Amino acid sequence: MPAFPSKEGVAQLTKAAHIKSMRILVLILTLCAVQLRAEQVPQTAVQMQLGFAPLVKQATPAVVNIYAKIMTAPRRTPLQSDPFFERFFQDPFSEKPRVQNSLGSGVILSQDGIVVSNYHVVGMATEIRVVLNDRREYSAQVLLGDAEADLAILKIDTAEPLPYLTLRDSETVEVGELALAIGNPFGVGQTVSSGIISGLARSGAGGGNSGLGYFIQTDAPINPGNSGGALIDMGGRLIGINTSILTRSGGSNGIGFAIPADMVAAFVAQARAGKAVFGRPWAGISGQPVDSDMAGPLGLDRPGGIIVSGVHSASPFRRAGLMVGDVITHVDGQEVHTPNEMIYRMSVAGLDEIAKVRVHRDGSVQELDVAMISAPDTPPRDTRILGARSILPDLKLARVNPAVIAEMNLPLEISGVVVVDAGRLGPRVGLRSGDVIVAVNGLEMTHPQDIEDAFNGQVRRFEIVIQRGDRRSLLRFRV
Repeated sequence: MPAFPSKEGVAQLTKAAHIKSMRILVLILTLCAVQLRAEQVPQTAVQMQLGFAPLVKQATPAVVNIYAKIMTAPRRTPLQSDPFFERFFQDPFSEKPRVQNSLGSGVILSQDGIVVSNYHVVGMATEIRVVLNDRREYSAQVLLGDAEADLAILKIDTAEPLPYLTLRDSETVEVGELALAIGNPFGVGQTVSSGIISGLARSGAGGGNSGLGYFIQTDAPINPGNSGGALIDMGGRLIGINTSILTRSGGSNGIGFAIPADMVAAFVAQARAGKAVFGRPWAGISGQPVDSDMAGPLGLDRPGGIIVSGVHSASPFRRAGLMVGDVITHVDGQEVHTPNEMIYRMSVAGLDEIAKVRVHRDGSVQELDVAMISAPDTPPRDTRILGARSILPDLKLARVNPAVIAEMNLPLEISGVVVVDAGRLGPRVGLRSGDVIVAVNGLEMTHPQDIEDAFNGQVRRFEIVIQRGDRRSLLRFRV
């Protein structure tokens, strides 16, 4: 008969089996942990030691290098611009246009080849090559570009599906989030740098090409060549397009700026709709940020918002009930503290939409439904260029209307005829682009034809009243 173990033996065997099972479980969990380390993106300080390799592998195929050729006109000296030399010597110093190469980055946003980049990279290009990180090369063309916003939407010439990044709602981005910047700095090749989101709603901090003046700030190193590249979150979604840095030396100082993804989405929508020029909603109002000195008298418990100082007669805000003295605090539920922020919110809302605008008036809060419309091009601008018989040939003029005011950033209350292009001789008498001609020799100018008639007569002495910005000046000259 077989011998059965005692109770103590059974307990020992059970314990040994339990220990063995626990060892197997620990081994399985360890293997799973190793697998997770290889595939998951770090979310905590401990996990950061694992690296960003999985995220980089996921995102970099959709970030491209862009090589563009730009034809630039040769610079003309004052001697070359002199009509005498042009007439009798037929511009003996003429030069051929120069070819300038531009290097930057871009991000693929759809599998059919929609790409976003900066306008200063591709906006004036005559030839564009897009190179993927697997060395595939394609030609591309600009569908829509805007120098002010410094954004351009391109279309790659291919029928095969391409890797792409999805856009993240910019309003969900928070300061302190981890972020990666991907681009081609200095042409060394695709490069990844890490950092955090340092700030939101940075207005006008991006420098010369600040565009709408609303940026996401990051300390992820950004250098020349990164322009147009991706700023992504830990989910591999596009937060923004890297566009500029704040620097004194030319290198990265840890203060970089990216155009939010919501603005990119607005550009893509208009590009797919066939728009060649980005349509920006027109406010038709003027104002300034509310500071601490204004807050108390306006009935606000803290500084913030925009106090309205002027409203154009054709403004959609006026039609919605906005009045001078109102304080705009929110657009579509988001706070606005500067005119640039309001323009950004309106652009994100999109043309032909209705934006909810919250205003403070005499201690009460009101909600206005404001139509997002383009600046009306009425009355007709009647653009014309003065002919060779005029005393100022090639002077390009237009009648002031809301569309012209928006395009040339003129004061709301201005009227008259604006100088679109001063031509060859306009600068000699003191005229420049953006000047509004109010009167010539005491006669009010309301239409380009009025100026054309005044300059084609027998008069040889001229007194021209112009408005430049907020100042009026008198120009006197003799021909």
